[in-house]
Amino acid sequence: MSLLEKRWKFKQFDQALSEKLCQELRVHPIICNMLSSRGIHNFNEAKDFFRPSLENLHDPFLMKDMKIATQRIIHAIKENEKILIYGDYDVDGTTAVSVVYDFLQLVYPSGNIEYYIPDRYKEGYGLSSAGIDYAEKNDFSLLVTLDCGIKSVELIHQAKDNQIDVIVCDHHLPGNQLPPAIAILNPKQEGCAYPYKDLCGCGVGFKLIQAMCIELGLDQQFYSKYLDLVATAIAADIVPITGENRTLAFFGLKKANENPNTGIKAIIDLGNLKGPLSINSLSFVIGPRINAAGRMGDAKRAVALFIEKDSKAAAEIATTLQSENNNRKEADSSITDEALILLNQDPHAHLKKTIVVHNDHWHKGVLGIVASRLLEKYYKPTIVLTKSGDFYTGSARSIAGFNIYEGLDRCSHLLHAFGGHYFAAGMTVAPSHIHLFKEAFEAVANDILTSNDMIPEIEIDAAIELKDINNSFYGILQQMEPFGPENNRPIFCVRGVLNVGCKIVKEDHLRFEVMQDGYSINGIGFQLAQKYENLNRPQKMDIVFTLDENYFNGRTSLQMKVIDFNISKN
Repeated sequence: MSLLEKRWKFKQFDQALSEKLCQELRVHPIICNMLSSRGIHNFNEAKDFFRPSLENLHDPFLMKDMKIATQRIIHAIKENEKILIYGDYDVDGTTAVSVVYDFLQLVYPSGNIEYYIPDRYKEGYGLSSAGIDYAEKNDFSLLVTLDCGIKSVELIHQAKDNQIDVIVCDHHLPGNQLPPAIAILNPKQEGCAYPYKDLCGCGVGFKLIQAMCIELGLDQQFYSKYLDLVATAIAADIVPITGENRTLAFFGLKKANENPNTGIKAIIDLGNLKGPLSINSLSFVIGPRINAAGRMGDAKRAVALFIEKDSKAAAEIATTLQSENNNRKEADSSITDEALILLNQDPHAHLKKTIVVHNDHWHKGVLGIVASRLLEKYYKPTIVLTKSGDFYTGSARSIAGFNIYEGLDRCSHLLHAFGGHYFAAGMTVAPSHIHLFKEAFEAVANDILTSNDMIPEIEIDAAIELKDINNSFYGILQQMEPFGPENNRPIFCVRGVLNVGCKIVKEDHLRFEVMQDGYSINGIGFQLAQKYENLNRPQKMDIVFTLDENYFNGRTSLQMKVIDFNISKN
């Protein structure tokens, strides 16, 4: 796919609502347009958006079964029962376990608490039979699942039959049948009145300890100390940065920057991170190192890092995770290269709307990352498979316009197992079915995807002129942070600017200088050097960009981070 092929699409907004917000807020109309498209309707909603407050966190007891869950845990503490905290091996699961385990250690210091993270390769995702067996053999009478369990009907039946009570804390969509747990904390379950439905798994665990604090008469500091871990989970699990998640992320970032968890600080120090942490920092710096624990080794070390109080011991764990993340990078880089060779050897690859590649020896822990890299390069629904026992197992990633879960469902007669959601999924397939599956999956994509769907889309927040860009405008943009899903960093389009100085820097990037009606601004376009040949000077351009600050020689100035550009048509 050529670098030139991008669709520019402007977000819709309510003009009348935007004008109303302009009257109430007295800020630039472009800001009001963006607030309108983000679902903000009035002054009070804008105030909550720009000035988050922990006082606005919802009452945790609005969540169905919360009272039952807290009372059962308090009873276990009084009776000195053994409690097992069980969570998934990813960032959301390990942070959730860290939060709940560490809090319970404070209020239940007898040592009758353990945590359990399943082995990614031996046990797989979610509640495992090995985990239930461990609870049975070690006389645990209460099991708390975090970021998993909502579909583990049979395993929770098994636990119940062995006199183990289970509290499920999950955020995934429930199936047709709920497990026989004594309490299910999941805002997405039917009959749950909790007003915010998009919490991550760690967010649900956080609401549990918030409720415990209320029950035990503990003040806010006993749960707010975990907000940096909650923000890390929000960033890594790619949940919407709206409503309560926005509040949790805002104060979580504040804590991460001012007084971080010992484990997070160890990663920051090891990575020599400069400047304030953002959601991107948590997602692309902290998150991969935590995920590497489960991908390349034992995810329990991620929990060990987050609950460690000694900075020297935390630094040692962080160093191990850093090493494993480096191994992960090497693995996904070499596998990506091998996958590209396979695609280049297929004379029909450019005609297909899907990518399915497989190899017997690829590392299972990085298949999703490799699929994402191939999708980024070719913008096609992508599946990467490796041999695992008698089957091939793999990860799938998709594009807008193609629900990968539904696509796999239409090929389910050729699959041993599959699961997932719109943009990401996993599956296993018998070796004898791989060729048939490739053909069937391609046929499904051909049936659904148009040629237009195969061109990546840039969603633009607003058209802007260079005269609108100043420090005051940028200051308001900064107050819209933290950015993330459903509150992305604003993307602007400026049309008809004059190219007065564009050059290639460091081989792959473009440095811009443009003017419009006497106003000028510089910009940088990463990986855009291929488009340099389309430029002449002087020449009018349309540019899509985000706005940020450039620090150079002790001077700070605003600059465009160019995403795409075209030659103006008029």
